[in-house]
Amino acid sequence: MSQVTTHVLDISIGRPAAGVPVILEIEKTGGGWKELGRGVTDSDGRLRELLAAGSPKEGTYRLTFDTRSYFASRKVEAFYPQVSVVFEVRRSSEHYHIPLLLSPHGYSTYRGS
Repeated sequence: MSQVTTHVLDISIGRPAAGVPVILEIEKTGGGWKELGRGVTDSDGRLRELLAAGSPKEGTYRLTFDTRSYFASRKVEAFYPQVSVVFEVRRSSEHYHIPLLLSPHGYSTYRGS
């Protein structure tokens, strides 16, 4: 399992959000972002393999969730076309689980375990 994982729950239907495209990036020195991994949430709304084997480097990371395509596939009009969550890795030996609670008109996130 990757040291960086996510889980997306669609709270508007009370179920996991399957099929959400996700990109993981790290902020480059001097600005800009470098892609480290991408994937799509599984039937349980989870993405367990975002980062290649090994520990993440200390730094600033960004997870971007393509919520437009997820809601479009369900024929639901939504306000946010994407959700970006920026977070810091301070200890590379730790696991970073970043859940997303999603609805068509709002979202919330936190550091999970």
